[in-house]
Amino acid sequence: MGGLRDMGHFKLADFRMRKGLRWLMGLGLSVAMTVTIGLLFAHPLAAWESHYAVTGRAPFNQPEFYPLGQTPPRDRYRPTANWMGRLILPSVQAQGETDWVWMEVHLAPDAAQDLIGKRVRLEWSQSPDVQQDVAAVTQDVKFTPEVEASRRKTGNLYPVRLNGRSRVGPLQAIAGARPKDDVIVRLPDATVVQSTEGKPTLQIATEPLLDSGRYVALVQILNPIAKPQWIPKACPGSKPCSSELFQVQHYNPATGQFDGVQDTVRIPQQPADGFGVFASTSRELERSPAGKAGWYLYGAPDKSGLFTVQAIQPRSLMQLNPEQVILDPGKGLNYIDYNNWQDTEQRKGTIQTTWIAPKQLPAQTAIAPVPEAAKELFQIGTRALVMHLFGGRGGKHGEGSALGTVTGHFAYGVAEVVTDPFTGEPQFEVNYQQVYATNIEGVIAGTNTWVNYMGDQQRGWLGTRPVSDVIVKLDEIGQDYDFGGIKLSPLDEFLRQLHIIMARYRIGDGTGAANVTAATSCVQDSNQALFLTIQRIRETVASSPAIQQWWSAHPNDPTIQRFERLIALGNDLERQLTPLGIVRGDWKSNAEALSGTGIQAPEFVRAPDGAENILTALTSWRTILPRQAQDELSILFLRHGASLWFLRTNQVGGNDPDIVPIAPTEAFARWTLPGTNIPVGSIVFTRILGAIDLPSAGDWWVTGWVALFYSAIALPVGFLQNFLQFKPLRLPAHRYLLLALRLFFVPALVEEFVFRVLLLPYPRAGITGQMWVLWAIVSLIIFIAYHPLNAKTFYPPGNPTFLTVPFLTLTGLLGIACTIAYFLTGSLLTITLIHWMAVFIWLALLGGMERLHPQARQETSI
Repeated sequence: MGGLRDMGHFKLADFRMRKGLRWLMGLGLSVAMTVTIGLLFAHPLAAWESHYAVTGRAPFNQPEFYPLGQTPPRDRYRPTANWMGRLILPSVQAQGETDWVWMEVHLAPDAAQDLIGKRVRLEWSQSPDVQQDVAAVTQDVKFTPEVEASRRKTGNLYPVRLNGRSRVGPLQAIAGARPKDDVIVRLPDATVVQSTEGKPTLQIATEPLLDSGRYVALVQILNPIAKPQWIPKACPGSKPCSSELFQVQHYNPATGQFDGVQDTVRIPQQPADGFGVFASTSRELERSPAGKAGWYLYGAPDKSGLFTVQAIQPRSLMQLNPEQVILDPGKGLNYIDYNNWQDTEQRKGTIQTTWIAPKQLPAQTAIAPVPEAAKELFQIGTRALVMHLFGGRGGKHGEGSALGTVTGHFAYGVAEVVTDPFTGEPQFEVNYQQVYATNIEGVIAGTNTWVNYMGDQQRGWLGTRPVSDVIVKLDEIGQDYDFGGIKLSPLDEFLRQLHIIMARYRIGDGTGAANVTAATSCVQDSNQALFLTIQRIRETVASSPAIQQWWSAHPNDPTIQRFERLIALGNDLERQLTPLGIVRGDWKSNAEALSGTGIQAPEFVRAPDGAENILTALTSWRTILPRQAQDELSILFLRHGASLWFLRTNQVGGNDPDIVPIAPTEAFARWTLPGTNIPVGSIVFTRILGAIDLPSAGDWWVTGWVALFYSAIALPVGFLQNFLQFKPLRLPAHRYLLLALRLFFVPALVEEFVFRVLLLPYPRAGITGQMWVLWAIVSLIIFIAYHPLNAKTFYPPGNPTFLTVPFLTLTGLLGIACTIAYFLTGSLLTITLIHWMAVFIWLALLGGMERLHPQARQETSI
């Protein structure tokens, strides 16, 4: 506990600001990357009319198409939630000073059935913690001139009804996110209270979930019903279009099979959006391999009572029955790096579920259809972190790529294991925390159910993009901590930070727009929430005398041991999020703003604009691109003992022949060597940036020991072979300094950059230790062979010295030392200093200069 008392675990000793040196190291690369990143995140010109407006004109995409008086048979269709309704933005006059909205109740618990169809007030709980968070994101909204100009020129969907309002809170921001009142939400918790006027009011403590469909059925889709009146006029592919009317067979709980009642449902063909893309289609839906275990159909009856589908979900995706189980950590790393997105275009229309299980899982338990180990690890009520990533769209209506890069989109979320109400089996329920910028589809930044964000037929991504959701099961994150009655939940704190950022995104911090830049984006700001969570957890534990006292009294408690593992994870995550060791100014300021306990709203800081935006982004460069963020975080979590469950979809649902799924990439990854699939540009980019890392205190310690061991071996070897002799140069001090400076750059920096940084995978990349050692051996052989070759070509003074056995022996030892140091620190600076030290001491003190220039006298200039 002594280390905890003096903040050994919690101080940012390894992450102190050393800006001057770091900026000097990265300045040249920053300038070179400014244009590149600017092009990657340049805003494409949106359609003049939003996709939301184009598709929203279809009658079945309007709330009034589904009258509340129509309910489907309860033996086949189940309500999707206890509380569900449509949000309605109050008038400015009625709003007052508090954050509340109207909710038209669509679903309610049995005790509140009389509220269905009524408009009730929805407001926040009066809990001080809830009110504090609401106050933190309550701001006046006034569109900037840039937003006003963009609103007139593009189809981006801005919260026009909030413009000019004062004290806009998170509920108003959700209800006013679209031009009309059509936002449907589910309430995870709600309490009915009576207002001062005696009217019922709903109070909530957590953010509403954006959702789709009041009722759900589990069915197998049998075939379309060919009736002329149900044939749409437009659809993807060739005509005739498929009928919108389908015959389905319901799941029968008594038999556990799809031999229940046959029914007729409508799956409307969505209109094409402003780019000519159909968000979904029912063409050949009955043949989709994704439907092998059935479909969940979400929707409601229309005015005639015909059940109309608003969203779909393949049952097999969420079942705890992975298609592939990987037990070997090396194969797990390979899956993350390569197999997860391999052959994406050829996988169109399919689903893959893969479980990278913990190392301690016995091999025989992974053979059963539903592994017993999975049942143990993923029990009902288990919560796990989700990392969401979608890719691009190719084909006739493809999006292309910028500079060989398909950026995609990143988000966090939570997966909870729940009981399926139809089958009784355990399955995942995924909700996303979407930090989502201003867009043309009508996607709202906030907590989105999988059904709303992915399966919604009007704007969901299930049918148009490939998606990888990684469910991260790690007790250090998912389980709460109880320090003698003081509870701490890392996952809940993370959700709190995400909710704050999502609320800020909905109104653009009062400007009316949340735009994408290199430093401000879904992936950067989602990971800002992760950074803020780490800071908050550290601060909470370190500043609590009660926790400190309990820790001292229970040093061997399992809770303490688990929390120490969380500390180690947090340190590695912070290094991942701040790879140059520089904490971004906006992240640091926002962490300080949220550290207070008062109700007064903090002053949030946004990333700067212009060239400084690019420089800011480079300080958190590992979270600029969604693919890199998901891959590297997956590797980090796996190495900390996490279980990873991958849910992969590739344009699933009906068949749209005009589009193909395109995998998201790291930077420049679509630029490959001719005739190969090797993304040489991406490899070079990530290796260079990865190596520009100013070492931590621990790295300097490692570097010192490596240099010491190298010296302890190399000096005796050199003296025993009479290769080294103590012959110091007699030079003025300034000539020594010039020599040292020159040797730092050539050969030390240049050779380490080429033979370690460029030739070796970055040490924290997704590669096994055995494979890294093989690369290291190849690199070492090339490093040694380079010197005699150099002496025979570009550097004649090295001949014959560079061809002698003693020199090559010492060169090999130096290469081994630098390779070990690079593996342990991942820093170009540490290995450059070791190399520089060896060369400088040899030339200046141990006779090296005389061997290379025997004709020169020691007293002459070099």
